[in-house]
Amino acid sequence: MKQTLQLRMSQQLNLTPQLQQSIKLLQLSTLDFNQEIDQFLADNPLLEREDSGQEGLEAVEQPTSDSADASVESNDDLDGLRWDEVKSGSSFDDDDERDPTLRVAIEATLRDHLLDQARLMGLSRRDHAMLSLLIEALDEDGLLTQELDEIFAQLPDDLVCELELEPEELRIAHQYLTQLDPIGVGARSLSECLLLQLKNYPASADLDLARRLIDSGLELLAIRDFAKLKKQFGCDDDQLRRAQQIIRGLNPRPAANWGTDTTRYVVPDVIVQKLRGRWTVRLNQAAQPKIKVNEMYARLLQGESGESMTGALQEARWLIKSIEQRGSTILRVAQAIVARQQAFFEYGEVAMKPMVLRDIAEELDLHESTISRVTTQKFMLTPRGVLEYKYFFGSHVENDSGGENSATSIKALIKQLVAQENPKKPLSDSAITEELAKQGVAVARRTVAKYREALNIAPASQRKSL
Repeated sequence: MKQTLQLRMSQQLNLTPQLQQSIKLLQLSTLDFNQEIDQFLADNPLLEREDSGQEGLEAVEQPTSDSADASVESNDDLDGLRWDEVKSGSSFDDDDERDPTLRVAIEATLRDHLLDQARLMGLSRRDHAMLSLLIEALDEDGLLTQELDEIFAQLPDDLVCELELEPEELRIAHQYLTQLDPIGVGARSLSECLLLQLKNYPASADLDLARRLIDSGLELLAIRDFAKLKKQFGCDDDQLRRAQQIIRGLNPRPAANWGTDTTRYVVPDVIVQKLRGRWTVRLNQAAQPKIKVNEMYARLLQGESGESMTGALQEARWLIKSIEQRGSTILRVAQAIVARQQAFFEYGEVAMKPMVLRDIAEELDLHESTISRVTTQKFMLTPRGVLEYKYFFGSHVENDSGGENSATSIKALIKQLVAQENPKKPLSDSAITEELAKQGVAVARRTVAKYREALNIAPASQRKSL
């Protein structure tokens, strides 16, 4: 063995710091992006906002999505829309609620609501401690998924010895819990939750039947096996229908209408509107930070005293260029999406065209990975609601005419067929497949079943009503 020197040539791809920064900023959501910019402003004294009087983003009302012809005022900038509003298209009604920071502060949780009631019950220290323990053990639906003995066994031994607690005291605390608002909270099963709510109903024969159905007939009721229910409980169609109506008015998830400890917000990156008969896209200026190089510090760099800050000046210029490139890329991708999906904006989901990332990448001469970064956690405000870029991409199915239908349009057709069906004779998956075939959409029955489940639509046997 001996040491030798060898000369070898090779090619290697390295990302420059500027390119790495551009890629990092491109994949961030708008909220994370603005937080990153705030950090840059704090670290680099050469950077400043163009409008120093504007701190953060302005919150304004989101327009409703009921009409496809609705338009957005050109001078409205948007921010702070909650994630659940992305789906519902609803808007804030109060000015205070338009501020996302205030929204988090004022939204009470079920835990807070229950603890406030517990403090007003005048309980002893021991009972209040046990009741608070059960409140902390509730799941997101407001139910107790653990047995009381299991909860008691999890208590620290020193606490049990100090307060001389007994399992029976936890059962007493559970009785207090089931008396709190909302009714049904603290139940240990679905049937117990529904039965607790029936206590406030006036006595009647229909109520008695509803109570018996909940107690021992929920499984048959869930699968719509009305024949067995009538035989088991000795009732006719009218009696069963009235009892079923009472049960439908109950809430199986007492905590459903209460806020959680965390609230997610989205900020539309672009605004889509119809102007003079054409669908146009523009950047949401409230989501685009406007920063510049501090002119005073830049002049100092021309002298000897500022030579040590040359690197900071270069970083500032790189950042400004990266921000411009990010906004330009987001806008270009949005314009390409809207151009391909104009039928969707005119007629809704049934007109959605099949599209994959490669289609946009080839059109804009960009890599698919770049399109993937742009479409992740980026949103557009449209007359049909706030939609994520990725919403427009999906698989496709060939139709009889040689064309293609997107999965979204097929799901929309399935939803329409189910909404228009006869409740007494709901459409099976095979029947839906046949109806789609009549409209020129050839899909397999298992594909229909998969899309139906994705839409949270129950099977035909469970959709049947009396």
